[in-house]
Amino acid sequence: MEKKPKDIISEPEIQEKISAEYCDGKVLAEATNASRDFYEKSRYGEPFQKKFQYSLVEALYLVERGKMQVMQGKKELSFDQLLKIAGKAEANFFVRYATFKDMRNRGYIVKTALKFGADFRVYDRGVKPGDDHAKWIMYPISESDVCSWYEFSAKNRVAHSTRKRLLIGIVDEESDVTYYEIKWTRP
Repeated sequence: MEKKPKDIISEPEIQEKISAEYCDGKVLAEATNASRDFYEKSRYGEPFQKKFQYSLVEALYLVERGKMQVMQGKKELSFDQLLKIAGKAEANFFVRYATFKDMRNRGYIVKTALKFGADFRVYDRGVKPGDDHAKWIMYPISESDVCSWYEFSAKNRVAHSTRKRLLIGIVDEESDVTYYEIKWTRP
């Protein structure tokens, strides 16, 4: 039996791959036993008109893990093809994907946070969206990016106003991620 590092939580085993379709920037899957089970146990995707809709980072991660196949018409998209499509569709996609993948591999549930003005909401281990609130909002950035104090302050204000902690994920050239948690302190 293969040993897993302590900080990695295993995902539910599914008998079949989730079969999804990429169309107009969206990845949608029928509500099957596999897609429902994965949503219930690990919160991948969001229910959407009797289907499940996946963000591009979720879909790419599931394709890489062998849990999903994504079709575009009659053609199955490989990991590299989906990565190329996503990179064109979303700015800073690879950096966002590196942080998403790293956090998921560590056992955290990561969801988009557009309504908060951030890239991701991150739930503490063992907490599912709907059961409790996210602990952090996360902004992934490349180590070569520049962030002004005004931009940094704005990110911190968003976190504070939503009662979450600010998490900055800095991705280096090797796709390793270093995290910094920032929070307000009263002197």
